[in-house]
Amino acid sequence: MQRKWFQYWFNSPYYHILYSQRDDAEAEYLIDNLSVYLKPTANSRILDIACGRGRHAIYLNKKGYDVTGIDLSEQSIKYAQQFEQKHLHFFVHDMRKLCFINYFDIALNLFTSFGYFDTEKDHVNALKSFRKGLKTDGTLVLDYFNTQKIIKNLTQNEIKTVEGIEFHLNKFVSNGKIIKHINFEHRGKPYAFEERVQAFELADFERMLAKSGLQISATFGSYSLEEFDENKSERLILICKKA
Repeated sequence: MQRKWFQYWFNSPYYHILYSQRDDAEAEYLIDNLSVYLKPTANSRILDIACGRGRHAIYLNKKGYDVTGIDLSEQSIKYAQQFEQKHLHFFVHDMRKLCFINYFDIALNLFTSFGYFDTEKDHVNALKSFRKGLKTDGTLVLDYFNTQKIIKNLTQNEIKTVEGIEFHLNKFVSNGKIIKHINFEHRGKPYAFEERVQAFELADFERMLAKSGLQISATFGSYSLEEFDENKSERLILICKKA
């Protein structure tokens, strides 16, 4: 089976170099606000889906919760596992495949860690897995970019220099996907990667969630949990319950 862009790119050390300035304070701010809104109990079990190197999961665990992080990237999970302890665990796992049944109080899919697959069927399968992993009264939080705003403000070409590497970024929209080409040289060798994320909007999520037995109970447009406005909001944050 041919490997997909995300299997190469997320496992590459260059992915972590390019995005090394990601803001931990912003991640913690979102978790703080979600914690106030969702009011998890002291013994809540939380699943962080596509957890990367675990920044959200580690912070949630510091707040006292039992947290499991899953990600397809072996390199990211290997990194995250150094922080494991009694109530914090990380596993390499594909979000489309069932991992736990009726186990978690809250499942989180944060920072646009969705929309990577080619078919709607794959996305619905992932949502079905999220649903099955939740207890009957469990909650799924899905945090995506606001596609309309992203497309309106797309900077097509950008150069970012990080750790002495000059990354050439080219963004465009094609076949319902927002695509980013990433080209650079390191130690005399050229590299080319890409990111391909579906340009999903609220109506797409409503349709896919309905197909997977979930329904939206609230929508927010920012990490401070402001109301969603498709013209202005930076994010599309969906709070979902089992239908």
